[in-house]
Amino acid sequence: QVQLVESGGGLVQPGGSLRLSCTASEFTLDYVAIGWFRQAPGKEREGVSCISKFDGSTYYADSVKGRFTISRHSAKNTLYLQMSSLKPEDTAVYYCAADIHRGSCHFSKDEYDYWGQGTQVTVSS
Repeated sequence: QVQLVESGGGLVQPGGSLRLSCTASEFTLDYVAIGWFRQAPGKEREGVSCISKFDGSTYYADSVKGRFTISRHSAKNTLYLQMSSLKPEDTAVYYCAADIHRGSCHFSKDEYDYWGQGTQVTVSS
């Protein structure tokens, strides 16, 4: 059964850091486009960062550039999102998602095939 399982969320003060993890089962992350999305209360789900399957190129939303870093560990079949200099507006449920068809990095959430259950990130003093 294909699964994506996120972990690493929590409560952090503004300016702090967190690392999210997303572990996949039944498919290999190196062979798909994989990304992080987030959804704040009352808002649409938005793309945060993604990695293409072809060359591992990465893409970031403007709101997180320079603060977040996406990476994947092939041997562990795990995707990471290192988040630094966190702001209250980063508060959201964070999801990882896999697109097994397109392969290239994108934020068209309706085209992603598999989603994790989400992990809550709360940035507050």
